[in-house]
Amino acid sequence: MTIILIVISICLLIVCITYFKINAFLAFLIVSLFSGFCLGIPPAKLVGTVEKGVAGVMGSLTLILVLGAMLGKIIAESGAAEIIAEKMVRLMGTRRLQWGLMLTGFVVGIPLFYGIGFVLLVPLIFSISYRYKLPAVYIGLPMLAALSVTHGFIPPHPSPVALVALFHADMGLTLIYGLVIALPAIVLGGPVFGRSLKNIRPIRESIFREEDRSNTAEYLRPTVGVSLTVALLPVLLIVLFTLLPYCYHIRDETLGQALKFFGNPTVVMLIAVGVATYLLGLKLRRPMASVMTVYESAAKDVAMILLIIAGSGIFKQVMEDSGVSLLLANTLQQLPISPLLLAWLITAVIRGCVGSATVAALTAAGVLLPIVTAGKADPNLMVLAIGAGSLMFSHVNDAGFWLFKEYFGLSLKDTLYSWSVMEAIVSIVGLLALLLVQLILY
Repeated sequence: MTIILIVISICLLIVCITYFKINAFLAFLIVSLFSGFCLGIPPAKLVGTVEKGVAGVMGSLTLILVLGAMLGKIIAESGAAEIIAEKMVRLMGTRRLQWGLMLTGFVVGIPLFYGIGFVLLVPLIFSISYRYKLPAVYIGLPMLAALSVTHGFIPPHPSPVALVALFHADMGLTLIYGLVIALPAIVLGGPVFGRSLKNIRPIRESIFREEDRSNTAEYLRPTVGVSLTVALLPVLLIVLFTLLPYCYHIRDETLGQALKFFGNPTVVMLIAVGVATYLLGLKLRRPMASVMTVYESAAKDVAMILLIIAGSGIFKQVMEDSGVSLLLANTLQQLPISPLLLAWLITAVIRGCVGSATVAALTAAGVLLPIVTAGKADPNLMVLAIGAGSLMFSHVNDAGFWLFKEYFGLSLKDTLYSWSVMEAIVSIVGLLALLLVQLILY
């Protein structure tokens, strides 16, 4: 009966989001309260469960997400992302445009949230398409594949960061594993699959319009070196501080504590924002007040994402306080299937139903948490398995699907063949690469 109630709760969440068009945060809150009542949590304690759920998940990731949004915003506003893109295209040459755009999407996609990266880089795709007389889908999909993979696998993006917090995974190891499995997924889903898209033509002119950047003309533009340094700084610092203890046996306790402090993801993001403030702001003659305005805008952009994650924390806490987590752990552990494959499958099904990759990942996390808590799966790999599953089954209920369709002026059939198939490829390849990593590690 308890399992049936859980299934009903997840179905109710899907119906609230897809049919009734209720905001994901409110849907999580409503369904969590409903589930709590049905699962026997006393009404007097249910509000406490809600508050505990919000505090439990938000305390460890709010700063990371807000600082990450600020970093991405200043990279976009300063023109650093465009400079990286232009350099990558010139570096790879016209014969390898797909690979250049793929690398651009990967580098720029690490600090930028998906929506910002998409809108920011689509102008480059079309300008190259017009210049070299090449189909926009053919040259553009590799870049968007890279953006999608970083969104699903790589911190500091919201979903991976939230999953790391929920599963108490190691941010550095998750990042390293994520980079390893991201590369084959991007290559196969981008340039390799993109070769079959040369014949896809728009049914009408794209809705793309060049962005008005007149308000930023007064500021200097950063160099390529500065742009790359700021964009990659969080990844480089997290990887560095994660690998150092493995490379050298640190006996000095003070030094060890210092490494832990500076390697903390929040401190890393704060350092990156500080460096970006100077190199992409003050050094380019942008007043401090203008930089702070950019950061305030970034905080507003990420507010709803934070609320959705808070909602998922409430759902997770209801599962724990009702005792369902223990029951789920015992039930799921008896299934004759790899925990990673199970995580991917559950997340993929929810993604196909709700459309949002972030909502799918966080919903699945609440169900799969008992497996990790029981020590039956590596938490770092589970984060990535869910991330891979969250990219599967992108179709008409996914905002990204329509964003791609309308920007590129495609028919529904061509959008399904290009965008949906690309998302399926990166999801499946990511899972296979993850299972290979697990085989090597264990």
